[in-house]
Amino acid sequence: MKQFLLLHHPKLPHAFTLAQQWARELERRGAQGALISAWDENEIRRAAPDATLAITLGGDGTILRAARACASANLPILGINLGRVGFLSEMMPEQFDARAVAEGKYWIEERAMLRSIWSRDGESRGEAEALNDVVVGRGKLARVIRLATYIDGDYLKTFVSDGAIVATATGSTAYVFATGGPILAPEVRTLVLVPIAPYLSQLKSLVLPEGSRVLFRLETDHDAILTVDGQIDVELQNGDEVLVQASKQIARFARFQARTYFYGTLVDRLRERGA
Repeated sequence: MKQFLLLHHPKLPHAFTLAQQWARELERRGAQGALISAWDENEIRRAAPDATLAITLGGDGTILRAARACASANLPILGINLGRVGFLSEMMPEQFDARAVAEGKYWIEERAMLRSIWSRDGESRGEAEALNDVVVGRGKLARVIRLATYIDGDYLKTFVSDGAIVATATGSTAYVFATGGPILAPEVRTLVLVPIAPYLSQLKSLVLPEGSRVLFRLETDHDAILTVDGQIDVELQNGDEVLVQASKQIARFARFQARTYFYGTLVDRLRERGA
């Protein structure tokens, strides 16, 4: 029997109501529907290996959480947009078709993810996966930090800036775009490096080939922070290092739209925001 995970945003009552309704619709078609809070990543990871599809009810942030939790089980995600942006979502709630979902009438899109490892005094202090981006930035004070930056072991330069972003193609439509970086097609496996408000630097962004490794060594006399997908944050100290590279895991998305959907979605989202 097919099992579907309905991952609802815990602070949107409408999301839970829809999840209940759709679970009943799927069950009428011989499937099982399990309701799980989209913020309970441990429970999602436990359920993912036995599931056919994860259906998220929320915004892009909900999808980012689901992607990290589902990737290790290769579980595809169908994003239902209840948020404000919806770059990652596949459809609006009124477009949901339980029969088409139960019968698997979708195609699978694969997107690259990132793996970040942070260390202090030569010892690893933690790691995390990301679908969008990894950011090393200044803390509460509006003061620049220095980031000695290495690509594949070779020194590039030291950015004097508010920080730097390493993003996937998926993340290129998020923080990277907001800082003036390039937009990459979703199937591209390259990485993009963007310094944030760099001081006296002509290097505004750099697209790196698949398999590249970016290392930041932090130089600061005040607070700095590492942020993963805008949802995981770690306080950093002077001398800490952050390594970012392509993850062995991939995010998988269930799509009903045409395979060229991204370009139309991009134009629509930019038009909505007057860009």
